[in-house]
Amino acid sequence: MKLPIFFAKRYLFSKKSLNAINIISTISVVGVLVSSAALVIVLSFYNGMENLILSLYSTFAPELRIEPAKGKVFDARQEVFAKLRQNKAIKSYSEILEEKVLIQYEHQQFIAQIKGVEPKSLTEADHQDMLYAGNLNIYADSTNFALIGAQVQANLRIPLQGLDNTIQLFSPRKGSSGNSVNPMDEINIRNISPCGLLQYQQGFDNLVITPIDFARDLLNEHDQVSAIELYTKDPNQSEELQKQTQQALGDDFIVKSREQQNPLLYKTVRSEKWIVFFILTVIGVIAIFNIIGSLTMLVIDKKQDMTVLKSLGANNWLIQRIFFYEGVMIAFIGGIIGIAMGLGFCLLQDRYGIIRTGDGENAIMDVYPVDIRPLDFLLVFVTVMLVAILISYLASSLSVREIRNDAIRAAD
Repeated sequence: MKLPIFFAKRYLFSKKSLNAINIISTISVVGVLVSSAALVIVLSFYNGMENLILSLYSTFAPELRIEPAKGKVFDARQEVFAKLRQNKAIKSYSEILEEKVLIQYEHQQFIAQIKGVEPKSLTEADHQDMLYAGNLNIYADSTNFALIGAQVQANLRIPLQGLDNTIQLFSPRKGSSGNSVNPMDEINIRNISPCGLLQYQQGFDNLVITPIDFARDLLNEHDQVSAIELYTKDPNQSEELQKQTQQALGDDFIVKSREQQNPLLYKTVRSEKWIVFFILTVIGVIAIFNIIGSLTMLVIDKKQDMTVLKSLGANNWLIQRIFFYEGVMIAFIGGIIGIAMGLGFCLLQDRYGIIRTGDGENAIMDVYPVDIRPLDFLLVFVTVMLVAILISYLASSLSVREIRNDAIRAAD
């Protein structure tokens, strides 16, 4: 084992007789270096974007959400829910009532999703980040107010301040016969004024958040709710609380985490990262193929040395291992330097924001975020080394076969 490594080190670091070999070996190292650095940087950037996107979503989505396994609504006045409300691990507990409604403002109409919540839950869970403008006080001095989504405001152009910002909400009256002479008798109509505008977030921009009592009155649903939303005092304990709550509620209810509430978003964000990783890996494999050229040139240069070694009793396997370790060393050096350079660039980006998205006043971010994860570095290193080992083995096998063929031809 030591003899092949000794020769490989000598051939890699000693001065070669042909300048072209030095250049090709350097190109091989640089190829591995660049591909490794690119993988590290791209993975770290995608980690940062993943954190940003999921953090924006988590501003609107509760840590846990209880929904009925069947149907749209359920009775939340059961004893199990009363005990859950008293759980000391829960920071915010809110009954939710949701339904589609028609909104009208100055003869303009829009279909939105009303979401009735317990007003205190907005302050208990600190939802300030979800606001673009206004405040969270949806119930003050016995008056109901609403938080409206960005799409609702954009379509109806509702001002947040003034005396003329009252909107009308329409909902079919529950239990109506539909035989009334005046169709409007079959519809509940309620007025409410917005007090805040929500940040733009896909999937939440058509919301109208109101006190749950207002939603019950509008929807004529006084006994049942659509869901229960929970926020924990310690987010790290949410998974354990989810298991406990699901066990207590049984199969009639589903307790969803943030990821389960919007699985498509999580799958999309994570799959994009690995798709790009696969593409860059393929490009890196092409770069690592330079090792074949480097080893081929080295075999040509060291053919006389191999003849001497064979005369001293070296077999083909020993000679093959010399060139194999040469290729592995090239990949190892390039991979380590490339990962170090990628780490350095990510640290500079995190500290100084070298790559920026723009200086827009309302931009979500002006600097591309990065998130450095040690497992990504290990993944890149293992990927590079596995590819390099395979290519080095193939290249060394072909090289030894060529030496053997030359020896046969010389003997003939």
